[in-house]
Amino acid sequence: MKDYSEKRDFHRMQVESEIEITDSKGNTFSGTCKDLSATGMQMLVRNPVMVGEELTTVLHPSSDQFPPLETICEVIRCEPEGEGFLLGTNISEVTR
Repeated sequence: MKDYSEKRDFHRMQVESEIEITDSKGNTFSGTCKDLSATGMQMLVRNPVMVGEELTTVLHPSSDQFPPLETICEVIRCEPEGEGFLLGTNISEVTR
């Protein structure tokens, strides 16, 4: 039997990469992608984002061997973290 921390359907991959984010109003800002799974990602940003907000993201790889990962995701959690905010998101579509 899996212990509680392993009950996810998809494992999280720890990432520390810059991510470009565009909100539903067309405002673009950057953040740091902290982790990524098949169904979601966690990002650190400077300003709070409303739960339910739809974001378009572009995660640039650390090498030129892979194309950027582009997604549409929904914010399900926004919590203060240090001098910024930690967003939990569900990925609704991978566009590239």
